[in-house]
Amino acid sequence: MAGSLLVVHVHARVKPGAEEAFRVASLSNAEASRGEPGVVRFDLIADREDPTRFVLVEVYRDDAAAAAHKGTAHYARWRDTVADLMAEPRRSAKYVNVTPGDAGW
Repeated sequence: MAGSLLVVHVHARVKPGAEEAFRVASLSNAEASRGEPGVVRFDLIADREDPTRFVLVEVYRDDAAAAAHKGTAHYARWRDTVADLMAEPRRSAKYVNVTPGDAGW
């Protein structure tokens, strides 16, 4: 059903020279996150023009799944690992799915 998933875009800008360390930590977190029962999708994308900018695209079944994600060991490890790599605080925007419906994810 459209409008029932929580879609979160986490925007991150890392310090120049920290791109690979951020990528490695984020890929590990994304892979572990995909195994969580409430995670529908968890992607890492990189800006084509600015290598210091990334977006994590996280899709959860509901708010409870997003909260559970933040309670995992892999999230805590990622958060602590990337803290010193950030050029500015990361920011997130929350959305609901319009299309596809839940079955299309």
